Amino acid sequence: MPSTHPILRARRERRLAKQRTSSNRTRGTLLSVGIVLSLLSAALIILGAFVYADITRDLPSVEILPRLLNPPNGFLLQPTNIYDRTGLQLLFTFAPTNTPRRYIPINEQNPQHIPEDLVNSLIAVADPQFWSHAKRGYVIQDYNNPDSHPTIAQKLVSELILYNEPPSLRRAIRERILAAQITAQFGRTQIMEWYLNSANFGNYAFGVEAASQLYFGKSAEQLTLAESAILAAASETPALNPLDAPQLALQHGREVIYVLNGLGIVNNKDTITALAETPQIESAPPTPPEFAPAFVNMVLSQLESQIPRDRIERGGLNIITTLDHELQEQSACATEVYAARMAGLTESEKDCKSAGLLPSLPPAVTLVDSSASALILDPNNGQVLALVGETVQGVETPLMTAHQPGSSLDAFVYLTGFTRGLSPASLTWDIPPYGDFANEGNIQNFDGIYHGPVRLRIALANDYQVPVETLKAQMGIENVTSITSSFGIDLNDDVNMLKLAGAYGVFGKQGIYFGQNVDDEFLPVTVLRVEGVDHTVLVDWALPQAKPVLTPALAYLMTHVLSDETARGQSNPLEIGRPAGVKVGQTSDGLDAWVVGYTPSHVVVTWTGMHGEEIVTPRFPSVLWNALMQVASGDSPANGWTAPQGVSTITVCDPSGMLPTQDCPNLVSEIFLNGSEPIQADNLFREFSINRETGLLATVFTPPELIETRVYMLIPETARDWAVSTGLEIPPTSYDAIQAPPVNPIANIASPELFADVSGVVKIIGTASGEDFSYYRVQVGKGLNPQEWIQLGGDVTTPVENDVLAEWDTKSLSGLYAVQLLVVRNDQVVDTAVIQVTIK
Repeated sequence: MPSTHPILRARRERRLAKQRTSSNRTRGTLLSVGIVLSLLSAALIILGAFVYADITRDLPSVEILPRLLNPPNGFLLQPTNIYDRTGLQLLFTFAPTNTPRRYIPINEQNPQHIPEDLVNSLIAVADPQFWSHAKRGYVIQDYNNPDSHPTIAQKLVSELILYNEPPSLRRAIRERILAAQITAQFGRTQIMEWYLNSANFGNYAFGVEAASQLYFGKSAEQLTLAESAILAAASETPALNPLDAPQLALQHGREVIYVLNGLGIVNNKDTITALAETPQIESAPPTPPEFAPAFVNMVLSQLESQIPRDRIERGGLNIITTLDHELQEQSACATEVYAARMAGLTESEKDCKSAGLLPSLPPAVTLVDSSASALILDPNNGQVLALVGETVQGVETPLMTAHQPGSSLDAFVYLTGFTRGLSPASLTWDIPPYGDFANEGNIQNFDGIYHGPVRLRIALANDYQVPVETLKAQMGIENVTSITSSFGIDLNDDVNMLKLAGAYGVFGKQGIYFGQNVDDEFLPVTVLRVEGVDHTVLVDWALPQAKPVLTPALAYLMTHVLSDETARGQSNPLEIGRPAGVKVGQTSDGLDAWVVGYTPSHVVVTWTGMHGEEIVTPRFPSVLWNALMQVASGDSPANGWTAPQGVSTITVCDPSGMLPTQDCPNLVSEIFLNGSEPIQADNLFREFSINRETGLLATVFTPPELIETRVYMLIPETARDWAVSTGLEIPPTSYDAIQAPPVNPIANIASPELFADVSGVVKIIGTASGEDFSYYRVQVGKGLNPQEWIQLGGDVTTPVENDVLAEWDTKSLSGLYAVQLLVVRNDQVVDTAVIQVTIK
């Protein structure tokens, strides 16, 4: 029997081999997992480093806080001031009084210090864990609400360091990092002191000392617990301050006292005493008249795209504006006097140079519910020199709202036509709507009159509405909208004076729009620069940007029309003794009227609106425009505009705008873009031969002594009713009733027929035959009784029976002609036949 040991040994070796293989596999797996985890950890570390680097990129230094707040030269201890363009005339200051702000320490060893009650009250409402939460200076906040700033340190960072960063998760994390840094570097007491000396307590009272003086008439160290609680509550909601909302402010103060008691900071006795107190709130200080309030509002509105309003109000900035102080004074005075006269209030008119330049208003008109505003712009740099807010019954308000543009934007409809081959000389018919237009309602001109055929120049200069609606339909509203939008104006919205001034200024500056990109819009500006009190420049708009909008030739075309005083006719208030392009505008409901006009140096926009049942026309704001343009222009040279390359001047027939003929009754000089000049002769006027006794068209059979020539305007069928209603002479369409002689069978013209209209090469068909026939000839002459005849071909010696007698090329001819056939016999007897035709 063989031994079993070798078998057992072999089994054991196989088992050990399997165990070794399994162990190796396990170790390999663990090693692989370890490598993967290591790689993931490394990747996370690298990713975290990149994220941290991105979050902390350009992280501001916390050293800015001492420079902003520490006395004596902390930037924010000076209120923000707004100045005119010289930097000398103060327009507005963001402080209850125009004095530096006082910095009050917390240290009780200082004679003037912030009372402990105020510190505790602020902690109670803003950061109850201020002294006890971790040293990092922040708490875990809701990242879904980036506007949340749970600690005073975070509020300080948000308001003074990261104010210019939009809310986001990244900003929230940066806020926490900086809050931790200032807490570690400066300590909590310093943070509290800084916060109380910079907090907004309403009414531009920044810092506890300014608030204490404004609301309670005392220094901060004299504040009671009740007063401290009121100010702490006001720091959380500045709009609910003791002056603007006294009852709510008192109620919020009591609530703070209850919170202090609940936190164990104030004992019951002091709580009862504070609740029983009724703090005496100071009366609001007298408000001096604001200078240029609407202009200041526009300054702040434009700056919001660069610097948040809260940061501007907080202090430390000097804003140098574009305002011309003297021009603003004169503009405001003239507007106030004008508005007072409109309302019938003339007893206490202001006395100023500009008011003396106001032309007379329309007689016997009082518009009590009217308001007016004005703006003056320098189109050479896009800077607003003066702005008067809506002035009611002689009192200026800070409002400068958008209004219905009415016809003030019609110039852009005409401009669209000029870009597509039309010219100021192009003919348009100002007649009652017809065809497709008849279904769009009764389009009326503002003067209630239809003016018939006029050049586009006359229609634009006089604000005719029928022609502009016709042109708008011809050009397509989408094309008009596109042209208008290139000037920054939306046809579907109301328009304000700033945009209107900027747009029309382009025409006077060879198609260039000067201004700045303000909040994604290209606009004229009210700011030259913004500086910190350390003269660091934060915004610099002194050098304008230039935006080409039109070619110089197109801009000149518009200016040439808008400055044409002859074309404007009766608009006398628009004449100022110097070249000026002017467009008036009004709405169909009579609630808004505009005048926007420009010289090479200034653009002036005036608006007058109604809030009652009366209506207003451009005749009213024209009065104000006249005075303000004269004031703005002063004694400067009365410069106009010089035609650029690409513009030609040609004499044309008025109103067709075509080349003159001898029949044209009125010749005018017109301008054209090169390549758009007329090449056809006038076809609006034509000479007719009339039987003066019958008034009918004369014929070749009318006795010569009864024939006279008259020039008539050719009226299209669509305008015939208008012509009849206005008594315009219309050429007769019927011929004289004198009978033609009987047809001679051996000498006659069968074609063309008598009185036919012909063109091109005309075949003259007829008969020239009979006994003793020698020859015939065909001749033509201009008019009914030609003084000169032109023979067609030579004498023909072959008789013709009802066939072609001759051919006549009329391509270069027009008007009335006589065609005569002469058949000569051997005995010199002559038979004749004559017809009358009109060459078209």
